[in-house]
Order: sequence, then structure tokens, then C-alpha cells
Amino acid sequence: MTYLLLEKSIASARMGPESLLAYMLFLHTQGLRIGDVRGDVWMHPFLLTEMLLVERASLFADGRFLGKVVDEWVDDAQEFLHSKLPHLLLVAIIAVVLNRLLHMITARMISIAERHAPGESRVAQVKTLAGVIRATGLTVIGTIVSLQFLAAVGVNLAPLLTSAGIAGVAIGLAAQNIVRDVFNGILFLIEDQFNVGDTVRVAGVAGVVEAMTLRKTTVRDADGTLYVIPNSQIATVANLSIGYSVATVNVSVDFSANPDAVVDLLKTIAMDVRNSEEFHQLFVADPQILGVEAVKGSEVVFPVVFKTLATKQYAPLREFRRRVRLALEKNRLLPGDPNRVFNTFVKSGSSASEQPPLKAADERDRQGHDPTALPPREGNPFAGE
Repeated sequence: MTYLLLEKSIASARMGPESLLAYMLFLHTQGLRIGDVRGDVWMHPFLLTEMLLVERASLFADGRFLGKVVDEWVDDAQEFLHSKLPHLLLVAIIAVVLNRLLHMITARMISIAERHAPGESRVAQVKTLAGVIRATGLTVIGTIVSLQFLAAVGVNLAPLLTSAGIAGVAIGLAAQNIVRDVFNGILFLIEDQFNVGDTVRVAGVAGVVEAMTLRKTTVRDADGTLYVIPNSQIATVANLSIGYSVATVNVSVDFSANPDAVVDLLKTIAMDVRNSEEFHQLFVADPQILGVEAVKGSEVVFPVVFKTLATKQYAPLREFRRRVRLALEKNRLLPGDPNRVFNTFVKSGSSASEQPPLKAADERDRQGHDPTALPPREGNPFAGE
């Protein structure tokens, strides 16, 4: 009898959630409660499960609050799966493809630089530029994908974009110098205007580039001072390390010397330096002696032009000056002095008896007296004369 009653109760419970109250009343009239035992008969093992399912079904029934919420969720999920999910999948696929393409391009740049770059500094610059391109590309791709995802889940992007625009304007006005530095740094890397180790003149400073980044360039001058120059301050770049260097040495000789003999002497000295084992690999072309450049008082200037490899002109110039000093002494030629007064020439082909008598000062000069020295003062300096 008890089993029949239980089966009847279960059947009545399956009729729908509206029979739950009648079902509870039926249990009460039969004197049964959940977990009670009447004699040797236990309650049906599925009775509790059936009661919970019936109660849950009654809470989410059509027309009730939770039922409406569930229905709206189901509709939204269906719409998302039908229209928005394919769009997001397409955006994700495009983002992955662009990421792979960006990685291939930057890796190709680095590979080409490692094979053809003239030095490690250029390879480092290309790697820096590749990193900037990769980071910028990933930022743009990530931003677009994020906006698409937020729009798909129903987030209103208008306030977000407005706030981002205002923040961008504020940051741009506050950090415009930094932005200008970065853009100039990118142009320096792309155009290869100078590299680490080059000798340059930038922003009024001349020296060797020790480091360069997207924001600043570090230059150390000849006396060891280190200058940190923002890239936005570099308007003109003078690179002294590209191609070749041209240097001019002005040799000053006294007016009394024969200019043709001086030119031949300077040409011999310059070619000796050019062909020496120490310096012959530094020259790009033979030295040029241009002749008489200027005459100033008793000084005659002879310019000598050297064309060497970039920044390699200093050692040959020092050696040339040293040899010129020795050659002037060997050939008894005086260096030029614009303050020295030239007296007269000795006529060629005439004997010494035909020349006018020498003065005392001329006699001292012929005896080896230095014509540039002041004459001794005559008289007693203690007598006030």
C-alpha cells in the first residue's frame, strides 16, 4: 500500500510544478515525512531528487522572474554564437596572421643586417629598430582586437575612446619633446646617418659617438667630456668618419727662399711620407702642393693637401711637419715671419765685389747671426742712457 502511495505521489509530482503543494498535502495525509519509516517500508529512493527537481522547475518556470532571466540569457547566447562569435574568430585569425607576418619581417631585417652590415654597431641599430617596429605593431594589433572584443560583449566604446583621446592629447602636449626625440631617433636609425664609433659634429659638439638610443645620443669630445644630446636637438649631422678626409698643411717659408725650390722640396717630403711603410695604406691619393698661397711681409705660405682615409690624417700630418722642420734646417731656410723686414736680394751672376758693402747688421747675418733677434742695446743701462 505504501509503495502504491509513493508511486502515486511521484506520478502526481511529475505532472508539473503546480502540483507540488498538492503533493506535500498528500504526504501529510498519509503521515509520511522525508526520512520517516513506517514499519518495514522506507521512502522511495528517488523521492527526494524528484522533489528538488520539481521545486527548481517551479522557480525557473515561464513567467516568473528567474525564468525570464534565463530566457534572456539563452537568447543572448544564441545571438552571440550566431553573429558575434564568428566575427571574433575572424578578428583573432587576422591578428595571428599579422603577428606572424610582423615577426617574419623583423627577423628578415635582422638577418639581412647580420649578413651585409659593415659592423656590429649597425647590426645593433637594426635590432633596435626591429624591436621598435615589433612592439609598435603588437600594440596596434592588441588594441584593435581588444576594442573588437569589448564591442562584441556589449561595452559602450564611446566614453572609452573619448577618454583615450583626451589622455592622448594631454600626454602629447606634456611629452612632445620626448615624442620628437623618438621620431628623430627612428629616422637616424633608418637613414643610417651615423653609428656608434663615428666621429661627428652635432648640436655644436664634435667627438666620437659612444651610444645612441631612440631618445638621446652620447658624444665624447677630444678632452674626454661626455655630452648627452637629445635627438630633437640634432638638426644637422656632420659625419667625419664616412669616405675620406682632406687636410691642408700651410708651410711658411721666408721671403728670401726660391719658391720653385721650396715647392720641389715640399713635394719630395710629402711623397716620402706617402710612400713610407707606416703611412702608405692611409692615403687615398698623392699629396698636392698648390704653390704660393699668400705673401705676408717676409712670409710666403705654401699649402700642402693630404687626402687620407676618414679620420686617419693626423699621424701623416705630424710626420710631415717633423720632416719639414728638419729639411728647413738642412737647407738653411728660415721659417716665414710676417713681422720680419726683408732687405734686398743678391743678384745672380754677380761677384761679391760688385755687391754693395754690407752693413754691420748684414755682416752679423752672414756670420750666422739670427736676423730675427733684437740688436744688443749700446750704452750703460745703469747710467740711465
